[in-house]
Amino acid sequence: MTSILLLTFLFLVAGVVAVPLATRAGLGSVLGYLIAGIVISPALHVLNVDVEQIQHFAEFGVVMMLFLVGLELEPAKLWDMRGRLLGLGGGQVVLTMAAVMAAGIALGLTWTVALAAAAVLALSSTAIVLQTLTEKGVLKSDGGQASFAVLLTQDIAVIPMLALLPLLAVSGAGAADSHDAGLSLVADLNGWQTALATVAAIAAVVIVGRTLTGPVFRFIAKADLRELFVAAALMMVVGIALLMSLVGLSPALGTFIAGVVLASSDYRHELESDIDPFRGLLLGLFFMSVGAGINFVLLYDQFALIIGLTLGLIAIKALVLFGLALVFRLRPTDRWLFSLGLAQAGEFGFVLLSFVVAGDILPQALADQLLLVVALSMLLTPGLFIFHDKVILPRAAKGLAREQDTIDGPADIIIAGHGRVGGIVKRMLEGGGFDPTVIDYSAAQIDTLRLYGLRAYFGDATRPDMLEAAGIRSAKMLIVTIDDREKATQLVAYVKEHFPRVHVIARARDRHHVYELFNAGCRDIIRETFDSSVRMGRSALEAMGVSHADATDMADGFVDDDSARLIVMAPVFAEVKGDPMDPRYLDKTKALIGLQDQVFAQNGPSFGLMRARMKDAGDDVDEIIRLYGVALSPDDEVPKV
Repeated sequence: MTSILLLTFLFLVAGVVAVPLATRAGLGSVLGYLIAGIVISPALHVLNVDVEQIQHFAEFGVVMMLFLVGLELEPAKLWDMRGRLLGLGGGQVVLTMAAVMAAGIALGLTWTVALAAAAVLALSSTAIVLQTLTEKGVLKSDGGQASFAVLLTQDIAVIPMLALLPLLAVSGAGAADSHDAGLSLVADLNGWQTALATVAAIAAVVIVGRTLTGPVFRFIAKADLRELFVAAALMMVVGIALLMSLVGLSPALGTFIAGVVLASSDYRHELESDIDPFRGLLLGLFFMSVGAGINFVLLYDQFALIIGLTLGLIAIKALVLFGLALVFRLRPTDRWLFSLGLAQAGEFGFVLLSFVVAGDILPQALADQLLLVVALSMLLTPGLFIFHDKVILPRAAKGLAREQDTIDGPADIIIAGHGRVGGIVKRMLEGGGFDPTVIDYSAAQIDTLRLYGLRAYFGDATRPDMLEAAGIRSAKMLIVTIDDREKATQLVAYVKEHFPRVHVIARARDRHHVYELFNAGCRDIIRETFDSSVRMGRSALEAMGVSHADATDMADGFVDDDSARLIVMAPVFAEVKGDPMDPRYLDKTKALIGLQDQVFAQNGPSFGLMRARMKDAGDDVDEIIRLYGVALSPDDEVPKV
């Protein structure tokens, strides 16, 4: 018992420490788990731990992951994406496998071994790529969507790979046999009987999933016990995996099919929330066991070969992806994002390697080499994204950028950014008899506006020459609604420094962005979700029986209190140079929270009293407004232009 607790504690500590550090460094959670496994591998060796057995147990996390992948694949959505799934995704898998297989044969491998190795290396890292694209805010771009289509195709392609790879085995052993040579429903059956049993098992999964899931979960719901839902979800996944193992199929194949069947079920989200924590923990354990099993002696002995194979794989995949990007006419900047972002091997490579070694498809020595190639290519992925951002993207954008439009003449009002915020501001101003000049850096957005006969100009509003052309020297107002937080702040700072008489209205993403814009010189700041959030809160109060008049008074009081806090905290944020962990900022925040608690303790839940309390405590909000000319809420008086 003690040894089990020690081993559990060791893995948990390694994951809890390594993953946040890796994520903060931009490496992602998968690499964090791999690094954790590498770090604890000496301790596991000292404790005589069988890493391979741990890996076999943790592979059930992969089974759960494919169940969740299936839940996300609604047939209607797949049909809508069929062009990119079959073209980009299917092309990437097939062409990459063909290229890697050809390289393997050229290096002396048999065609079966080369094909198995190609399947392992053709896949990319869904976890790393999606996380990185999301963090960089480019997942919705053409390159990001093309990458998503390829990753989705690869996730689906794992299923036929798991089903077909055992046919390449050099002996009769299969993956299921090697893991558990015990119970089997097909051990004594001939070929057609085995096939019939297999089809029957798959049909059972589909029929049971469609007909019994609802009644079973409704029955469980009557007990009103959360843990029973979790137990039922685990029972379903384990049962399907067991059935697939008994008929000689991959457990992952069965759970994937079940996930697709249940994708349109009313209990889809319940199943997802119940299974996901177990999936995350077991996958983390799987990747740590992979890291612990890396053969560093082999890396040292064959360093040049392993590095060469890794760089060769990245080059092959990047060339294939770039060719597909050309065929599907991705924009130049998106081509490079697409090609470099998916050029690594992925976490499913570890899964397939474990599978093909257990099934006697690849020799252990080659599998050890490929394991190092997969891990190193993933470790190099952050570097590929940095290379794209710092080297490729600036040159591609400079060489192929669309010419900025020539602006007809200066205007009193300039709007930087025509999106969901800037478009509404523009229409309101036009309704008031004003004619603003709109500048947006999205060529697609500008072209769409012109189709409707609306006037807007393509260009980068953060560039001084574009501002000059728009008439910033004679303009009365600049309205900043661009999405990029840093660029918005830089634009405000530039205009307030060089054209201080121009009235600047800026869109803020959150409270800290309000303070950053304040520090940049802006005094008319609008939080993009604040007003809508207040309206939702007021509607919620009315729905709970509060009268319209009282709910409106409470909403107005909340706005007044929140505005007062912002006005008091903005100069403090500037004083501490934007460091929210500075003791002065923390102490001021705690003091305001204490004041609010006092108001609630003395008056009950109420709003609209903070300005008076803050004035008594030495923070005169009205004086700060007079000093700085601040307008941070709809009720604050806006300085006239």
